[in-house]
Amino acid sequence: MWEVELLRRCDRNRNRSKRRNIYCPLHNCYLHSMSKKYQLFADRAGQLQQRGMSRRNALILVKNQTTVLIEGEWLEAFWCDRCQQTKWYHVRKRDERTYELTLAPHQLWQQVAGVINPQGNSSVGEFTRRHARLLSNHSLKDFHFGD
Repeated sequence: MWEVELLRRCDRNRNRSKRRNIYCPLHNCYLHSMSKKYQLFADRAGQLQQRGMSRRNALILVKNQTTVLIEGEWLEAFWCDRCQQTKWYHVRKRDERTYELTLAPHQLWQQVAGVINPQGNSSVGEFTRRHARLLSNHSLKDFHFGD
């Protein structure tokens, strides 16, 4: 009995595909994931309406929750063997084995939790941003001390 149960479980696991079928939109070759999935969230009713939700339901949902997880969509970085580069894509899961990829537009990064805004924090001044990037102590020349 134990051996039969073990064999059935092994057969079941062996039939599962280990890789997602995600292919390069340009070359149609398999893409290798280079990052974790960054889930998308909606914080405005219009974002939910774009995905097929009624205006009324979208307004109610956004009013009751500050952010709403968008199911089946995320941002992820992939490496293409033919392109020889990593690109960020907006991935939409269509069904169990089908995905739609588009290059990730900048405005989608505002809907992702846990990432740093590539344009930087808008409340931080240029002086602070520039000095945060400096790696040496030669930055003292920007400060003028009284003689």
